[in-house]
Amino acid sequence: MISAADRRVVRVVAGGPLMVEGPVSIEMPDGRVVESDRFMVAICACKRSKNFPLCDTSHRRKSSTSQAD
Repeated sequence: MISAADRRVVRVVAGGPLMVEGPVSIEMPDGRVVESDRFMVAICACKRSKNFPLCDTSHRRKSSTSQAD
């Protein structure tokens, strides 16, 4: 059994990324592996990131919509 101290914490941020205690290796569907040595890693959940699967805060950008008066 894994102790609580050995478990990784994954935090879901509303409207944002998944925050995972690092370092991590992320296995992509195509077999590619993306690695990060950071102590906390933001994994993109919106697929807008230019650095996908890592978050680049693209989720913060709102799409511009014009309203007719």
